[in-house]
Amino acid sequence: MNLATATRTEGLDAVGRAFKGLMAAQRRMRGRETHRPGELSFAQYTLLFELCAGAPKSARELALAAEVSPASVTEMLDGLAAAGLAKRIRSTEDRRIVLTSLTERGRALIDERRARYEPLWQAALADFSDEQLVTTAAVLNRLRQMFDELAETEG
Repeated sequence: MNLATATRTEGLDAVGRAFKGLMAAQRRMRGRETHRPGELSFAQYTLLFELCAGAPKSARELALAAEVSPASVTEMLDGLAAAGLAKRIRSTEDRRIVLTSLTERGRALIDERRARYEPLWQAALADFSDEQLVTTAAVLNRLRQMFDELAETEG
């Protein structure tokens, strides 16, 4: 399909196919990663990346970010804490809440992973203009909003 002359319907169909393909590729990657003995899963890395972003987070916040149940997050955090990658502390505002933060060892692991994948990310997107990247981000955010709304109304 020539994108310059595509109709709106053709463009919408192309976005749908590309999105489905992206999601399928991510599922395949997630499936392969969890079967490598001794390595962290995609979801565990997601938790660590989320912790790298700033303040300590609750299991609930991390569950939303990693798209897993709070019970699964608790189990993953047990393993990450045992490996010295994350540490838990009680909230000073509400002692019932346990917050998790990244250790120096966890930060080093994330820095190493980022160094490995950042060049791939940059190369994959190198041919797109800043405007195209901003538009793509807007499209993906709108799709995320749509799926979140569907989950609320149909869930």
